[in-house]
Amino acid sequence: MYNNNADLKTVRVRFAPSPTGSLHLGNTRTAIFNWLFARHTGGEFILRIEDTDKERSTPESVSLILESLRWLGLDWDEGPDVGGDFGPYYQMQRLDKYKKHIDILIKGNMVYPCFCTPERLAEMRHQMQKKKLPPRYDGKCKNLSEEEIEHLTSQGIKHVLRFKVPTTGATEFKDLIHGKISIENSVLDDFVIVKSNTGPTYNFACVVDDIEMKITHVIRGDDHISNTPKQIAIYKPLGLNPPEFAHIPLILGPDKAKLSKRHGAASPLEYKDMGYLPHTLLNFLTLLGWAPGDNREIMSRDEIIQSFSIEKINDRNAVFDSQKLDWMNGVYIRKMPLEKLVDIALEELKKAELIKDTKEVDINKISKIVKLIQERLKKFSEIPQLINYFFDKPVYEEKAVRKFLKKNGVPEMLQELCVVIEKTKAFDIETLESVVRAFIEKKGVKPGDVIHPVRVALTGRAASPPIFDVMDVLGKQTCLERIKKFLK
Repeated sequence: MYNNNADLKTVRVRFAPSPTGSLHLGNTRTAIFNWLFARHTGGEFILRIEDTDKERSTPESVSLILESLRWLGLDWDEGPDVGGDFGPYYQMQRLDKYKKHIDILIKGNMVYPCFCTPERLAEMRHQMQKKKLPPRYDGKCKNLSEEEIEHLTSQGIKHVLRFKVPTTGATEFKDLIHGKISIENSVLDDFVIVKSNTGPTYNFACVVDDIEMKITHVIRGDDHISNTPKQIAIYKPLGLNPPEFAHIPLILGPDKAKLSKRHGAASPLEYKDMGYLPHTLLNFLTLLGWAPGDNREIMSRDEIIQSFSIEKINDRNAVFDSQKLDWMNGVYIRKMPLEKLVDIALEELKKAELIKDTKEVDINKISKIVKLIQERLKKFSEIPQLINYFFDKPVYEEKAVRKFLKKNGVPEMLQELCVVIEKTKAFDIETLESVVRAFIEKKGVKPGDVIHPVRVALTGRAASPPIFDVMDVLGKQTCLERIKKFLK
């Protein structure tokens, strides 16, 4: 039995971000794994916004989260903008549902009011740390009499509600990734389930929501393992079975430290702005800690869905490799139809102010240029830098100039080549290659002795697409002007 309803057969999973900022790579991968599991099993993927942190939660963060998931192609069966039978899908709109379950716990004598001030709690934690003990609540308010509670309440002293955690035994559960996990109840404390402002805490609200929304599987990060015993403890007095749990190992940087901005980690929308394809990021993150069981790395959405299973998730931390992400994005860019890549290139060129109006450009010329770099491109943001010399004066790399243009005889050789080019009537790739190679043979030099200096003179750099293709796009007049101007 996956959940509290014995007749429930459909897998129901949820992704429940807190709207206190943009998604990071860790919770983005969590969303992907939940979505894949739902789609693989024919189940349902629910999006829930856990906005109980009223001070930090913002509508702007909600918008960023929804936009990120949509960009990745993750659709939800229930949630914001979609609705469903188990809403609302914002926690702060579900306060009446929490009250119903709080009343059950109060009647079962499973909670008690705690009037301890933040200052007392801070000092208590400090003293425990000095004694090298795990910081936990000392139970000061656990045995207050009804008269004491009434007296403190009448004085207007704020209080929270704490859950009574068993003091003996252990809480055990089978994790679908890590296997059996057992945590001694003695290391747990009576945790807060309702804050002094009457808002529910995370551990209580998510349990109630998972119950009400009939969640069958909770797939989340390893950092939540410590919360699981607390949440299981809440299910028991409510007379309900918890869902299945699967805790995903963390994503680390190449230095095995927790993944951060310095490792290149960003939000999905930042990756979008950097020029990555949504399916690249989905494919890449899916393979961080999961594998289909063979050597496949480039996989379509349908292939990933078909192959996905929780059992294949690795129980060790995954390592983020930005170079592999770039490689994978390059593979997908090479598979793109040229027309689609041209549209993207136009927008990138406009952002870089290399063109003013996308409607007034020569599409045939742009298509030729984009085709030249498609094999080398790793992300769309590279487009302006790779092809700017087609639209603006070349910026010369000092190293390339020293290496190829300051050799004895190079200026004279370029002057002679200009004369040959001027006499060339046709100016297409085949003609240019034939003419230049004939010139090389006549001079009795190596091809690189001519081609490399010409490349630097025309593009300003040591590396470019094939030089005859470049010359064809630039045109005869521009090629001659650039070589002559460089010689001056």
